[in-house]
Amino acid sequence: MNIGQITNQIILMFCLMLVGVLINKCKFMHAQTSNDLTNILLYVVSPCLIINAFEQKYSASRIKQFVLVAIGIVIFYIIAIIISKLVFGRLKNKNLSRITQYGSVYSNAGFMGIPLISALFGTSGVFFAVVSLAGFNIFSWTHGVSLFRDSDERIDAKQIILNPNIIAIVVGLLMFIFSLRLPGTINTVVKNVGSINTPLSMIVIGNSLANIKISKDMIDKNIGKALILRNLIFPIIMIFLLKYLGITGIAYYTTIIMAACPVAGIVVLFTLQAKGDAGPAISLMSISTVISLVTIPLMFALGGIL
Repeated sequence: MNIGQITNQIILMFCLMLVGVLINKCKFMHAQTSNDLTNILLYVVSPCLIINAFEQKYSASRIKQFVLVAIGIVIFYIIAIIISKLVFGRLKNKNLSRITQYGSVYSNAGFMGIPLISALFGTSGVFFAVVSLAGFNIFSWTHGVSLFRDSDERIDAKQIILNPNIIAIVVGLLMFIFSLRLPGTINTVVKNVGSINTPLSMIVIGNSLANIKISKDMIDKNIGKALILRNLIFPIIMIFLLKYLGITGIAYYTTIIMAACPVAGIVVLFTLQAKGDAGPAISLMSISTVISLVTIPLMFALGGIL
């Protein structure tokens, strides 16, 4: 895998986003349709893709790399959360403080990362990418949610435990460890459903970006700091962590790409739920997504140099 291949794949994905933009401009997809497709992607397509990725022959070395990546993910989130708190925690604008902290730490692992990894490395890449996805879900629905809630509000553990992607990872790991396989017809259904993840994800993202109106008010120095952290600094930190832990090969590059993905779109949803101004969240998410066309290949190349 070289820099040209990943650049071509990202360009392809952005072209698919443009299809989503065109669909939006032609008014073929309304808000409710977009929400429905998002739910289908999160709760049906993604779990199928994950389970299919674990239908591989058991390998002790692969499990070792899997565990090392998991350790690296946990350390990474702890470091990122601390840095974001130090940089944005004291902002007088509480809404902006929440958005920049969340946006700088959490990448679009599910909608951008998994489709990209699947296209680049197939099921072997998704096998390791699900570690980042699990880390995202666990930290996002604990620390991430807490940023947008009052201190006395409790976090619902069921949102983590019963998340279809977490369930799919647990089921998939058991299948991998015990060398289990789905029956022929069911396996074909799961594989075919999972295969639509990349194009459908990109079209949904493109449809969302088409609704954004660019203005100078979208640019703020703290938004800029969050973009630097999310798209550049945090991925570099991940590279050094993976190097230190001795992670190599597909596990190494998939984790770098997952860490280099743009701001998670769910920051907009969390802001709206907290009755905050979603403008900065939309700005951060959209700009981060656009510049990731350059920063993801850059981080990939840097991972090969360091």
